[in-house]
Amino acid sequence: MNKLTFILQPTPHPARRNCWEAIKALPDGYVVTIQEPKRTVQQNAMMWAMLGEVSKQVIWHGQTLSSEEWKHVFTAALKRQKVVPGLDGGFVVLGQSTSRMSKKEISDLVELMRAFGSDPAHFVDFKDVEWEMAS
Repeated sequence: MNKLTFILQPTPHPARRNCWEAIKALPDGYVVTIQEPKRTVQQNAMMWAMLGEVSKQVIWHGQTLSSEEWKHVFTAALKRQKVVPGLDGGFVVLGQSTSRMSKKEISDLVELMRAFGSDPAHFVDFKDVEWEMAS
C-alpha cells in the first residue's frame, strides 16, 4: 500500500470519514501517524529571505556567516539545543532540521529572527522580505 495522507477539516467533512475507513481497513502491523502540518512554501521562502538579509548585514563575533550557518544559529537558539565536542575538534550542534518543523515552530523561528534583527546591537533591514505567511 502506498502512503496515504488525509488533511483533517472541520467536522463534518469527508476527509475525516475517509481517514477512519482507511484505518479500519488496514491489516495488523501497520503504523498510523498523526502529526501537525509542516511548514508552508510561503513560510520557507520568508525564512530564507530573512536568513539572507541577516547573512549580508551581520558580522557575528568577527565572522561572516552564510544563510545556512545562520539557520543553525537560530534553530539552536529556538530549540535550546545541545552542543557537543566534535570527533576531530570543534563543536557540533545537535538539532532539528527546519524541514521537520511545524507551521507553529517556523512562525516562532521567524519571530526570533525578527527580534534579533530589531535589536540595536545588530539591526537588520529586512527590506526584501515578504511578510505574508500562510498559516
